[in-house]
Amino acid sequence: MQQTWDVIIVGGGSAGLSAALMLGRSRRRVLVLDEGRPRNRFAGHMHGVLGRDHSSPLALLDDGRAELGRYDGVTLRSGVAVGAEAADDVAPDAHAPASGFTLDLADGERLLARRLLVASGLTDVLPDVPGLAEQWGRGAFVCPYCDGWEARDRGVAVLATSAAQVHQAQLMRQLSDRVTVFAHGAQLPEEARAGLLARGIGIEDRAVAAVIADEAGALRGIRLDDGTEVATDAIFAGPEPEPNDPVLRSLTVDRAAHPMGGEFAVVDAMGRTSVPGVWAAGNVTDPRSSVPYAMAAGSMAGAAINADLVEEEVRAALAAPSGREV
Repeated sequence: MQQTWDVIIVGGGSAGLSAALMLGRSRRRVLVLDEGRPRNRFAGHMHGVLGRDHSSPLALLDDGRAELGRYDGVTLRSGVAVGAEAADDVAPDAHAPASGFTLDLADGERLLARRLLVASGLTDVLPDVPGLAEQWGRGAFVCPYCDGWEARDRGVAVLATSAAQVHQAQLMRQLSDRVTVFAHGAQLPEEARAGLLARGIGIEDRAVAAVIADEAGALRGIRLDDGTEVATDAIFAGPEPEPNDPVLRSLTVDRAAHPMGGEFAVVDAMGRTSVPGVWAAGNVTDPRSSVPYAMAAGSMAGAAINADLVEEEVRAALAAPSGREV
């Protein structure tokens, strides 16, 4: 008979591994499925992570996986989850009351779980500017708090595909007095333009044709549509966040528009979604989720899932025939 996991976690990033740690320490049978494509894999270093500042985000995940090795109830494996559905009879033994989910993988395998946590992150859909993708995580970034310090006092270009990048520019002005907003066709409100100019932030209204690199592949600057090349040391852009959430979609979890773009699953403070038994944490719920935020969200979700399972086990024990061990 196929094993029923207490919890299957879809996604082995900061949120998913933190949840697995909490659940493993509660002696839960946990399976972590991971595609091996974390959002921050393009970054050589992560910043603003207490105790790990300026260290590799991939090294953090390696260390997290190693730590989980001491908990024999936690299993990590590669896999791509494509959908799930509720099932009332997935539990094969008295220690797992009959309720839960079937999880479908891309290779056709079907797994069984009492609870699901989706922590599968998001994909940054970059502006369609030639050369930008090649610089992503090297010379082009999204978050001033994550990568702004490294561009302090240097030439900074903010690629404004929408008015939302005005905030990026103002944050970067805190770190450098050499900031220019490349409007790239975005309609900047007059009030926003006035605020930029008032703080000495330049505005370039000509369209951007390409991001250009030197012979070694390092960022050199921006080429405008009239052929002008503008040197710059760092680019900040606003990609469209696209949650990696086919599992949540298949379960018709409630979603809502996010101020940063896209629609994301709605969760409570513990990561609980609108579907009983399903939690979500990290970037799959919020594009602003940094590594510390994702770790905290995963930890809280793991604790909440364990508590939910305990409550179910209490109900099962009360319902069991007298003298029967549950």
